[in-house]
Amino acid sequence: MDRRIVRPLDDMAASDAVGARLSVDGKFFRLGAVKFHVQGVTYGPFAPNARNEPFASPDQTEQDFWQIRELGANTLRTYGVPPRWFLDLAARHELKVLMDVPWSKHLCFLDSERAQQEARESVRRAVADCRGHPAVFAFSLANEIPAEIVRWSGVRRVEAFIDELVSVAKSADPDCLCTFTNFPTTEFLRPQSLDFVCFNVYLHERKPFESYLARLQMLADTQPLVLTEFGMDSLREGEARQGEFLTWQIASAFQGGVAGTILFSYTDDWFHGGRPVENWAFGLTTRDRQPKAAFWAVQQAYDTAPYFGLPRYPKVSVIVACYNGGRTLNACLASLGRLNYPDYEVILVDDGSTDRTPEIARQFSWVRLIRQDNLGLSAARNTGLAAAQGEIVAFTDADCRADEDWLYYLVGDLLKSDFAGIGGHNLLPPDDSLVAVAVMVSPGGPAHVMLTDREAEHIPGCNMAFYKWALDELAGFDRMFRKAGDDVDVCWRLQHRGYQIGFSPAGFVWHYRRSTVRAYLQQQSGYGEAEALLSRKHPEYFNTIGRGIWRGRIYGASKFGVVITRSMIYHGLFGSGPFQRLYTPAPAFGLMLCTSLEYHVLVTAPLLVLSAAFPWLLPLAVTSLAMSLAVCGIAAAQVRLPRRKRRFWSRPLVALLFLLQPIERGLARYRTRLYAQTRALPPAGKDRRGSAKMPLRREPLEVLSYWTPGKVDRYGLLSAILHRLEEEQWQVRSDSGWMDYDMEIMGNRWSRLRLTTVTEELAPDKRHIRCRLESLWSLLAKVAYWSLVGAELVVIGLLAEVQPWIWMLLLTLPLLSWFLENELAHLQQSIAAVVDDVAFRLKLVKVDE
Repeated sequence: MDRRIVRPLDDMAASDAVGARLSVDGKFFRLGAVKFHVQGVTYGPFAPNARNEPFASPDQTEQDFWQIRELGANTLRTYGVPPRWFLDLAARHELKVLMDVPWSKHLCFLDSERAQQEARESVRRAVADCRGHPAVFAFSLANEIPAEIVRWSGVRRVEAFIDELVSVAKSADPDCLCTFTNFPTTEFLRPQSLDFVCFNVYLHERKPFESYLARLQMLADTQPLVLTEFGMDSLREGEARQGEFLTWQIASAFQGGVAGTILFSYTDDWFHGGRPVENWAFGLTTRDRQPKAAFWAVQQAYDTAPYFGLPRYPKVSVIVACYNGGRTLNACLASLGRLNYPDYEVILVDDGSTDRTPEIARQFSWVRLIRQDNLGLSAARNTGLAAAQGEIVAFTDADCRADEDWLYYLVGDLLKSDFAGIGGHNLLPPDDSLVAVAVMVSPGGPAHVMLTDREAEHIPGCNMAFYKWALDELAGFDRMFRKAGDDVDVCWRLQHRGYQIGFSPAGFVWHYRRSTVRAYLQQQSGYGEAEALLSRKHPEYFNTIGRGIWRGRIYGASKFGVVITRSMIYHGLFGSGPFQRLYTPAPAFGLMLCTSLEYHVLVTAPLLVLSAAFPWLLPLAVTSLAMSLAVCGIAAAQVRLPRRKRRFWSRPLVALLFLLQPIERGLARYRTRLYAQTRALPPAGKDRRGSAKMPLRREPLEVLSYWTPGKVDRYGLLSAILHRLEEEQWQVRSDSGWMDYDMEIMGNRWSRLRLTTVTEELAPDKRHIRCRLESLWSLLAKVAYWSLVGAELVVIGLLAEVQPWIWMLLLTLPLLSWFLENELAHLQQSIAAVVDDVAFRLKLVKVDE
């Protein structure tokens, strides 16, 4: 197998790249139709030439360019704006130039309006002079602003000024690419207008380097990441070590999904501060351009880059579950036919589509089409899983387009880890609609949840891959998830079994969002149904009102809560820390309760209704409603909208979606919880093992006791009880280490029960195990009871004087209480029967308390 897995470009694609401008393409760049991976070296500054320019003479420059092309580099980074002749030479040698725009960043520039104006003018002039030149890659508008300058001036002010410089550059050339070159000491700087992220990193040990690279990918998020400086001083470390070091750094960087590397530097010839630098030797060549050992090592690494061979290439089955996805299916399948991976199959499961899905699928002869009745998303994925022949199964959706290197990065990151599954970004396609852009930054979109820089708690179903054995061990996806939630369920079930889920920052897909408000709300309704089902199956991940609780940090374009507190930065003693990290505050989820369905129903709506009878409540009702609208407006103001996709109505639309989304999702969640099939409890009056009769009754705390003369202990009994309850499809929440009971069993919508056990050691191999069963009203039961109490008291208060019989309404309370207690008795008796039966099978001896 050829170590390069990328398919050769056809002549048309190659010709399109000539003279084309570089553009951002997800986590990478494109040059026309060709994917462009930055492989560069820094160049200069040198002693002034005859024209007083900080560059070598034109003749020397051309000789250098021949050597740089021999190296395999395609990009130069200069620390100043090069003259026109330099760019012409670079274009002739098919080199792209990333140029720094110099200005007084080493001074307290924000204290001087003159310094700021000089910076603006430098940027404007540089971009205008180079506008449209085919050799231009991008403009770096600042390089390593000193950390103490930032600390002095203020982080937000510095970020705002960099964004202002980007605006100045774009006004001179709207299509130019702009960046800012950062380094670990100011990694907290995150301007919002950059086209891609650049970092200078000097770490000489492999593990710390790769770990920091994973962190930088989290900082870069959905933007390309370029390492713009890294290297080693051969004067101190030796030329052989320099070559070995650069070899593994280039390999680690590209395998880590960077969009490119620019190593420091091409030559030891370096001029700084008005004199040559002689005590450093970072170059790949000597001052007289003689190649060092590192030159040939880098040449070999760049010849292999960006596709370093994987340890092996296991067969991958790509599964696409589709229901009426004809609008985007053609683009999806076409992208899957261009994957840069040598061994994969594509399985399309048509889940009862009524549109052109089968007709479109037949146009792709290499796609295995499986048609079935409409059984839902999980059933469709299980059908594909059963037909899969690969060691790894990857999933994407019909409304996605896969990047050509999608499988290369997913499989590569999976093979070099202990993860059972892995996922990646899902990005907004550049050709998606303006409404879809607003939907992308609105709440409830597919997002990954990260526990660390590499380990995920959740990965979205539109971009995930697992070892087939892991899904087989779970018996596939749970068929009750017809619309959504199956990906969350699978991730949680794998984690319950001790497996981990990973994240691949470069393995991304383009994901078309809903293009209308109605379609978006329908999607959120489906997510609400899935939440209700998940909360019954995994109650430990949900709070009392059914909202999900994540342990990790949510990454996505949408805001999951308004940020109201300032970020904290660790600067180190007197601002001297070499790695100064930004600690971002958690979103104010509590404040977002003002937009929830529960808030509208329990606070705003009652105030509005009661204000008709009590006018003094009207200001409170208006304030409550205004608070909800204000939170939606603030959330919309904080989202990041792509500059070119922004319209005057974009943020108002986002605010509207922030208002409607929790209402639609909440209605679906409660509708599903109220009307979904509940647990059928055994009828009253049966013995716990089905023989004698017994009256229906409930003890506040029922205790069951057993002698265990053998080796069965409390943990064995609990495991057997849990296994039995899962077999009978009870909804159980096990102790996660934070509870003071062993498990909580959900009955129907009105009841739940907590089981607690204890062991009394009486003699060797002889124990007394006690099981306490405490049945409780569910949240819905409590809400129903106290809502009835409140409603009756209001009605009695209003009508008692004219209708004395109205007090009879209170008689309904004992009836409701009797009904709820009856439900608790059913649950307690049923679980007691389960515990007794499990104990009997384990040969435990029942003891009366």
